[in-house]
Amino acid sequence: MKKSKVYYYKEVSSENLVKALKELGKELPGKVAVKVHSGEEGNQNYLRPEFMKPAIDYLKGTVVECNTAYAGERNNTKKHLKTIEKHGWNIFDFDLMDAEGPDMVLPIKEGTHLKENYVGKNLKNYDSVLVLSHFKGHPMGGYGGALKQLSIGFASSEGKSWIHSAGHTKNQKLVWLNLPKQDDFLESMAEAASSVVDYFKGNMIFINVMANMSVDCDCCSDAEDPCMKDMGVLISTDPVAIDQACIDIVENSDDPGKEHFLERVNSRNGKHTIEAAEKLGVGSREYELIEK
Repeated sequence: MKKSKVYYYKEVSSENLVKALKELGKELPGKVAVKVHSGEEGNQNYLRPEFMKPAIDYLKGTVVECNTAYAGERNNTKKHLKTIEKHGWNIFDFDLMDAEGPDMVLPIKEGTHLKENYVGKNLKNYDSVLVLSHFKGHPMGGYGGALKQLSIGFASSEGKSWIHSAGHTKNQKLVWLNLPKQDDFLESMAEAASSVVDYFKGNMIFINVMANMSVDCDCCSDAEDPCMKDMGVLISTDPVAIDQACIDIVENSDDPGKEHFLERVNSRNGKHTIEAAEKLGVGSREYELIEK
């Protein structure tokens, strides 16, 4: 398989987000969605809207999110919209894509656990996407990056339950009572991600920001502080390659916090999501890292 290109800027800055988009040279046609993580109430690590603003303005993009499937301040539309305003995202055109139903259903061509993916219905209003991810740990997936955004991120509240349960329930209350085997969940994330990639037919760019690298996700209201130094900004058209590159950068670093970070990744078998996504044809784990 041909190696995918991943461009790596070692300084984390708003300027490098725009520089990366310009140097990648890929046009995103039509109406552009920018998928972000808006941050759970109480979380201190999520990437702030001011940091992302130059890149989003450059693309003339609409920021998109969906409701969550766990107890908190973003698991229904009323609470989520309040949190979005509190966190400052209203400086953008903001679309909570599953604010009103019914969900949009995307077919999954080669799913073992899932045959359909349930995403916010407003996804149909967009022609292309920038997936702007905060790379960090995750309490369930091991790590969060482009593939997590493509799967859990684009899924509606019911769709998130569907993925977390490996296709057993869309009920937000029932999903946490009988979770599947870990690898079944990770493979379900990969399957959901594949459906979004298929839908946009190459009209996607992925940026991973390696900053505020806690072992916990931005969905955690009581998250650990970052355990590693900031490591940079990566951009690619391949979500598998960009996530693999981030993992490799962590593994090859001399940062004293990397063992704690990798314990979170490896204890959840997090790299299996990348392996499963490659197997489904979402992208390639073989990449060329181009340092800028």
